[in-house]
Amino acid sequence: MNTKWKVLAALVATSLGVSGCGLAAAPCRIVSAGLKIVPVVGHVAAAPTDACADVIDP
Repeated sequence: MNTKWKVLAALVATSLGVSGCGLAAAPCRIVSAGLKIVPVVGHVAAAPTDACADVIDP
């Protein structure tokens, strides 16, 4: 594994760990980001996953 990727992985892991419930909300946020890529309906389809993430990690 490249050193750059190791550093990036360490930073991501640290930031998720420090954010409290951010680790639990990460799957909701990742799915939401993926849905928002879809043109026209992406933001509407992502609304439930946004709500999920907001409930877990306000």
